[in-house]
Amino acid sequence: MKTREEALKYGLSFKNTYQEAPFHDPNWQLVRIKGTGKAFLWTYERDGYVNLNVKVDPERAYIWRTKYKSVIPGYHQNKDHWNTIILDGSIPDKDIKAMIADSYDLISDSPTRRIYEAVQKIPKGHVATYAQVAEMAGDRKMARAVGNALHRNPDPENIPCFRVVNAKGELAGGFAFGGAEIQARLLEEDGVKVINGKVDLKVFGLTFKE
Repeated sequence: MKTREEALKYGLSFKNTYQEAPFHDPNWQLVRIKGTGKAFLWTYERDGYVNLNVKVDPERAYIWRTKYKSVIPGYHQNKDHWNTIILDGSIPDKDIKAMIADSYDLISDSPTRRIYEAVQKIPKGHVATYAQVAEMAGDRKMARAVGNALHRNPDPENIPCFRVVNAKGELAGGFAFGGAEIQARLLEEDGVKVINGKVDLKVFGLTFKE
């Protein structure tokens, strides 16, 4: 992703969004959320490159800045809560999209944000089912959304999605977590015993009832 058009198109792919140029300057194009009018994606050209400003969790802002030199503290915005992404071709599209998606979740207080927060509450040495995570996130009926959110986890080091299993205690398929054995290894390192691709929920599961 190198162009403003690509960034705006992706930003507008989220639910209830619209584009606006609020400063009487066409260089600044924002994507806002309908209803609240809050902007989660700022686009502008600076020093020959298109820049994107995105909202970040202060506790995770440094992660992207450390990973990529082209992610810096937010230009003209709060440095703790915003990052600037410089579209110089050095950042993979999937990570740019992950940062934009995370910004949308933070600004909109979407279910995805609540899912990530719920997963972070699963203690080491335990697992939770998709339904339990959905319940902790406020809506037991969105178990499918939990799976979708975890498979696009923007911060695996701090959001331990490997601690989530299905209602039978079975691990995710081989396409998740980088390979068929990765989730099992991470759980074993966490102190959770995995036998034939399955965890005993009576031993390692969260205590509240399904």
